[in-house]
Amino acid sequence: MADRSRHLIGLLLGAEEDWPQAFEAILRRVGPVTDGAGKVHEMTSERLTIEPFELTDPVRADLVIDRLAYWYYHPREWLKKAALMDGTYLLNSPFTFQSMEKHSAYCAMVRLGLKIPRTVLVPYKNPVDNVRWAYTSAKYNQSFDLDAIAADLGYPLYMKPFDGGGWRGVSRVNNQDDLHQAYDESGEMLMHLQATVDYEKFARALSIGPETMVMDFRPDEPMHARYAVSHDFLSPKAGRECEAISKIINAFFGWEFNSAEMLVTGDEVYPIDYANACPDVAVTSLHYYFPWAITALVRWSVYTLVTRRSTSVDLHTDRYFAVADDPSFSYDAKIAAYLALANEHFTTDRYWQWCEENLPHLPEQVHDWVSGPDFDRLLRETVAATYPEHEHERFMAHFRGLTGMWVTDNSDNATTADNATAADNSTNAQQVPGAAG
Repeated sequence: MADRSRHLIGLLLGAEEDWPQAFEAILRRVGPVTDGAGKVHEMTSERLTIEPFELTDPVRADLVIDRLAYWYYHPREWLKKAALMDGTYLLNSPFTFQSMEKHSAYCAMVRLGLKIPRTVLVPYKNPVDNVRWAYTSAKYNQSFDLDAIAADLGYPLYMKPFDGGGWRGVSRVNNQDDLHQAYDESGEMLMHLQATVDYEKFARALSIGPETMVMDFRPDEPMHARYAVSHDFLSPKAGRECEAISKIINAFFGWEFNSAEMLVTGDEVYPIDYANACPDVAVTSLHYYFPWAITALVRWSVYTLVTRRSTSVDLHTDRYFAVADDPSFSYDAKIAAYLALANEHFTTDRYWQWCEENLPHLPEQVHDWVSGPDFDRLLRETVAATYPEHEHERFMAHFRGLTGMWVTDNSDNATTADNATAADNSTNAQQVPGAAG
């Protein structure tokens, strides 16, 4: 009888229902996976609950996909315990949540020489709620000229929280009146002022393990229309660089489930926000790209469990800094060197080869599920929970049309599209239909 191993994937969830149901459905279709030694691996999932725990309590889950710990501290501390004491594999690591603040992430990527727009951190507008504030601020806080800082950066610019997410507190500042209104309204939020650049495209990349989808993002549109299905919307060079930057950032910080936003003009790419502990994977946002996201999440989870990929709380930033400090490297050469380190971190070549050998049926299974009644039920339930009743018919038609387009685009290559992508070790805008847009 074959040696068998059972792996539990824990889902640490908040208010989401759509992608967890999709993940659970696709994981059931994976079936047993036999490794090179002949051992059979079976994967199941479970939605985790929050309760008191002793530090020595065993953790049943071998891998946890976390959607809570960036704001909910009790599960965050449980995740730390699980990683340190039980070796649980985490998406994402709670040990780098400080870096999930925009500020730390900006500093690191400026250090690597990426084209981050000029950014200034300004003190709080309102006093901090601490009894020591009055004495400390009176003795040590220096007065500053907010207008002078803004003028030096140039209008228009953006004011946004140093630790923001989901566009919370972000203001476009066109003039001095906007500047002071935004600062007055910031209250106790610690704010960045960031220069902007003239751009042609706003790109958003979603990365899961070594896979990255670079999408045409329209931030001024309603959420259901922000991701445009527009293939080849970037030049080949810009598409490759957007993908590379997203993977580099994740490998540098040890993140495996993250999104990055970049402004693009021609071949020039300017990262502006790339620290998201809980990236958007809702079907009502991603629509056309939702099947890819769930496929990648299942694929990476299964790979890490079957290959016994080890979790790590260490960051090897010195290797990146060595590249950054080498005067012989051009900007493009640095990006290539950073990407090589990122691919090493994610074992990208091994990953794609392993998926081709062990999960060749997964794209076809995903295609079958997305084109079937269970996915349509999920879509109906999500629309009913998200939109007013009088808009249900409109949005069902909208999302059925977009996901139906994905089904059509992938109907002839359901069993080969992902393997073709694997051969190129990437999933960016310029390669396979649906890989960006």
